[in-house]
Amino acid sequence: MASAGLEILGMILTVAGWLGVMVACCLPMWRVAAYIGQNIVITQIVWEGLWMSCVVQSTGQMHCRVYDSMLGLPDELQAARALTVVSTLLGVVGMALAVAGAKCTNCTSDAASKPRIMMAAGGTFITCGLLLLVAVCWTANGIILDFHNPLLEETQKREFGNSLYFGWGASCLLILGGAILSCSCSSKAQNNAAPTRVDYSGVKSISVNGYDRRDYV
Repeated sequence: MASAGLEILGMILTVAGWLGVMVACCLPMWRVAAYIGQNIVITQIVWEGLWMSCVVQSTGQMHCRVYDSMLGLPDELQAARALTVVSTLLGVVGMALAVAGAKCTNCTSDAASKPRIMMAAGGTFITCGLLLLVAVCWTANGIILDFHNPLLEETQKREFGNSLYFGWGASCLLILGGAILSCSCSSKAQNNAAPTRVDYSGVKSISVNGYDRRDYV
């Protein structure tokens, strides 16, 4: 019962983390900049995401533009794109493995294969979280370096967007949920691999009509 509860908890955490990956990937708020004029009044706010950039005017109007060329983007943005997409696809694979392992709960013939499937699902979710964590931390490091660069103009400096916080939270949920799924089935794998003890008795000889008959008990 305890392992079943851990599996359910791990599934909830991993599904929530995968949804967080989708939110972080779609929202255009990885890098946020505020343009400040001479009168110290914010006239427009720029949002930069993985796929598009948006400009929010002080009047509330927002204009978004999809990036024209992928090859013209910075290296860190291209890497963040690739890592986030791979993380999303791995999340789908992990959920498929977790569902397949959950279906083996009441199957006695597949009792030995369920721990392996669930451990594979847990490892997939952990890899998914690590890839997203690398993408988010790489982007955050670039933002910090540009912010403290004295040669960069004030209007070109960026700050952390909400997508980065979504990414950090989602990566933590994925890693924690994947670890719980792996640990919940490790005990089952050890129990299934434990050898069974077989007791053998000696050979008893019985003499019947001058002939020896040996019975194996």
